[in-house]
Amino acid sequence: MTKEEERDRIIELTKTVNYHRRLYHVFDKQKISDAALDSLKHELKLLEDKYPGFVQVDSPSKRVGGEVLSEFNKIPHKIVQWSFDDCFTPEELHDWEDRNRKFITTQPTYVCELKIDGFKVVLTYENGFLKTAATRGDGKVGEDVTENVKTIGSIPLSLEKPVDIIVEGEIWLPKKELARINREQAKLAKPLYANPRNLAAGAIRQLDPKIAASRNLDSYIYDIASLGNLDSKSETGFPISQVVELKLLKELGFKVNPHYKVVGSLNGAIGYWNEWRKNKDKQEYLIDGVVVKVNERDLQENLGYTGKSPRYAIAFKFPAAQVTTVVEDIQVQVGRTGVLTPVAHLRPVLVAGSTVARATLHNQDEIDRLDVRVGDTVIMEKAGDVIPDIVQVLTELRPKTAKAYKTPVACPVCESKVVQISGEVAHKCSNNMCPARDLRRFYHFVSRRAMNIDGLGPKIIDLLVEHNLLSNFADIYELEPGDISALPRLGELSAKNIVEAVNKSRDTTLARFVFALGIPQVGEETAIDLAKNFGSLDKLMRASAEGLISINGVGDVVAKSIADYFADKRNVKLVQRLLTHIRIQTLKANTSAQGGSASGRKFAGKIFVLTGTLKTMSRDDAKDKIRAMGGGVSSSISKQTDYLIEGSDPGSKYDKAIELGVKILDEDKFTNLIS
Repeated sequence: MTKEEERDRIIELTKTVNYHRRLYHVFDKQKISDAALDSLKHELKLLEDKYPGFVQVDSPSKRVGGEVLSEFNKIPHKIVQWSFDDCFTPEELHDWEDRNRKFITTQPTYVCELKIDGFKVVLTYENGFLKTAATRGDGKVGEDVTENVKTIGSIPLSLEKPVDIIVEGEIWLPKKELARINREQAKLAKPLYANPRNLAAGAIRQLDPKIAASRNLDSYIYDIASLGNLDSKSETGFPISQVVELKLLKELGFKVNPHYKVVGSLNGAIGYWNEWRKNKDKQEYLIDGVVVKVNERDLQENLGYTGKSPRYAIAFKFPAAQVTTVVEDIQVQVGRTGVLTPVAHLRPVLVAGSTVARATLHNQDEIDRLDVRVGDTVIMEKAGDVIPDIVQVLTELRPKTAKAYKTPVACPVCESKVVQISGEVAHKCSNNMCPARDLRRFYHFVSRRAMNIDGLGPKIIDLLVEHNLLSNFADIYELEPGDISALPRLGELSAKNIVEAVNKSRDTTLARFVFALGIPQVGEETAIDLAKNFGSLDKLMRASAEGLISINGVGDVVAKSIADYFADKRNVKLVQRLLTHIRIQTLKANTSAQGGSASGRKFAGKIFVLTGTLKTMSRDDAKDKIRAMGGGVSSSISKQTDYLIEGSDPGSKYDKAIELGVKILDEDKFTNLIS
């Protein structure tokens, strides 16, 4: 995006986030998930960090919560209520530590605590007795929910010691309670509640405490905001560390989550995060991440606060099942049955732990239902091992340049007429011989002698095509791990290995690239001859049929096939798209396709043919060695052949070589020759 476009994006994101935050914090309503809202806030923060001059006056980065409802009495907070900054990847967690090094030189230890997805409460005790309970509100003023909070059994009305203290914690509803309440709702034919967090918030903000009491709410307290006289304290008036603080809270009678852990480095925190990422669903409460805090109180004091957050702590969120991203294009894929499937090409985004850049839109009816357009901001969802899907369009963020999609009338591969399948919503290419249906072209492209993408075999290619992830060669280089990991019989490790194999093939030779394109009549040897003679793809693409015929080994039929291939605008467009991902080694004309000059080499000007099976090397390896020494390899015997390499079980080429008087080398003699 341009600078102006990013400024406009900041303005629109600010409006959208504020709208959804108001619904969430003031009215306990949601139109999008917490994860989707987090994703929007994260994008906004990254843009604001990049362009601080574009930060809006009402940016959500300058506030903590929502407004106070008029039905509740207001309670000014004695201690301003902060909220944690978020991070979503180990790299961002390390960035947080790097920023902190500007303020402290001592390496801290860290305390990892589970981030309970509940409803924040601020409790004030005087002389050991509960005086008020307040919501977070806007960070400066909260709502008085004391009577409702008193109904929660885990929140003490009096403490073990007569201390003046303000503490912060999370109120949450057990999952089994949500199930029980929803069973009652179903019996009464009333709407079911979506999640425990919303139900807990609704209960606390009821004017009738009996409703809160009926919900069987629970709590965890995790922080001391203010502390009066107490023997166990440091010079600052607080416990000397976060761990000591948690232990003190428990001694005073508060319920503290027992799963916190002290680690010596962020690697330990990442390990804790990975552990709970797997085990979070086993608990009775919702967990949406891990809070990582500097343990030592003196280092916390040195780090201080930003405008809205403590520097000494950060919320390390679990991979979201829902995220927001932008539709950069919608392209149609032609499958093996000829069915056309529109696929959204997305701004790559991390969802459920994997980066995704594709999402199927299924058909025109689904596109119309979602009203999704190129340029739209959308919500993506990935549940378990299900392939990510677009579930909602945020039309309030739609740019004026957004483009609607319509099913093409002609097949993008062969230009045949597109027809709608009788009785179905799907559209199909009418050409039964459409090249898109031939998966062998993909098998050839990734093969060892072509682009050499190890691990991307026929079975995986079949899966990718079946799930509308491949329709041309360039799609291979635009795959992200998350596009692959949800496919049947594959997972995160397989997806990672496939993407790594694809990345290794990005640097290649001209001969390999030309061979991989699958131009009719152009085999491996012809591709090598073309690379030797032209030296660059640009020169080859501009060559005429007459110019191609002048090359040794290229006849009329082959020359016409090559010229026709590069005269087709669709092929040129594909090659240009491939070149945005692939780097081709450029050779000077008339040099060896393996690199370097052929002149002065041992086999310069010599033509070899191979037959039979070699014992000490593969035939492909033998060909590479011949070419590396300046020689050429042919697939057929002729008077121009200098040597026939004979392996076991030779074919008819052996008899032809004897007939023409071609010199025959067995494997031992050939090995000695190349040595």
